[in-house]
Amino acid sequence: MIAIIKNIKTEGPGSIEDYFIERKIPYKVFEAEDGEIPSTLEDYKGLIVMGGPMGVYEMEIYPHLKVVSRLIREAINRNLKVLGICLGAQLIAHTLGAKVYKGPYQEIGWHDIELTSDALRDPIMLSLAKHPSVGDIWRKFKVFHWHGDTFELPLGTVHLARSAIYENQAFRYKDNVYSLQFHIEVTKKMLVEWFDGDPLKEQILKESEKILSEYTQRANNFYKSLWS
Repeated sequence: MIAIIKNIKTEGPGSIEDYFIERKIPYKVFEAEDGEIPSTLEDYKGLIVMGGPMGVYEMEIYPHLKVVSRLIREAINRNLKVLGICLGAQLIAHTLGAKVYKGPYQEIGWHDIELTSDALRDPIMLSLAKHPSVGDIWRKFKVFHWHGDTFELPLGTVHLARSAIYENQAFRYKDNVYSLQFHIEVTKKMLVEWFDGDPLKEQILKESEKILSEYTQRANNFYKSLWS
């Protein structure tokens, strides 16, 4: 069983849930905003922490983030597989003792990340980098971003990806904890909902038509490597 923690109702597991359903991988979704948190991870083999618009530095305003941080620490101490996305990645960085802070720019839309040399030696990141159709390895490719916060790399972690705006886009802790600043889980349905009434909607959806199918295949390969 894999625990999936949502920090806000509008940011669900997207293609992660689709993959788990297709592969019949048991999971349970928790609405942390409503106080839904597993009391223990004893019966779980993995933890996924999703995104949200709040900042790690706003824990007094959003106290459930403190609880989620403690849950991440438990998962790490139990050597479970852990995946953090956007806010989830920032919470992992915070839990491991790194600074999380508001960046100078918002990064929104389909923009390139560039993998580090260490990422090219990481089999799970290679599964994301490998083109689903051609089969070659792309060091640079587009992912979906929506964030204005960033983080320092925690001690003992491996830097995996950067973008033109933010140096720290992904890192690994030990061999079982992955933090992705970008939204690997995004689906067309999610984008339509997220950008409802937003002036960027038309542009985002137009770009998605060209990118999303390949992106979802890359994501599925990443999930397969991480959760196999």
